[in-house]
Amino acid sequence: MNLKTRAFNDRGRIPSKYTCDGENISPPLSWDGVPEEAESLALICDDPDAPSKVWTHWVIFNIPPDSGGLDEEVPHLRRLPDGSVQGYNDSGKIGYSGPCPPSGVHRYFFMLYALDTTLDLEPGSSKEDVLEAMKGHVLAEAEIIGLYRRG
Repeated sequence: MNLKTRAFNDRGRIPSKYTCDGENISPPLSWDGVPEEAESLALICDDPDAPSKVWTHWVIFNIPPDSGGLDEEVPHLRRLPDGSVQGYNDSGKIGYSGPCPPSGVHRYFFMLYALDTTLDLEPGSSKEDVLEAMKGHVLAEAEIIGLYRRG
């Protein structure tokens, strides 16, 4: 499975448009190679370089496996029209919250998971809830990493 974005190259700089210094909207993402037996997809975006803990920027699950991607600026809705469900990020908000590192260059891991089930979780579920529910159901994974430094 492959995950990419037209917004930046893997391990490239995330444009400020997708950060707290810009419009703070989610970047467009696209994927291919989803296993035929996949029932849903989940996406988690984390910053492992945050000072106090791994900071979660986005949790979205039950994405239709044939969707092919997510458009730029996914709305901050608990449930999207296609059935995708969003959880809370570590900023305490539903949906995407862009990079806003206090200092230095941080890495932002966008992780996509193909699952053999849909997750029986409510909107607003945490990353930990999603990871726990995914156990034993991951068929494939893909990632893209973006870098960001303020200023």
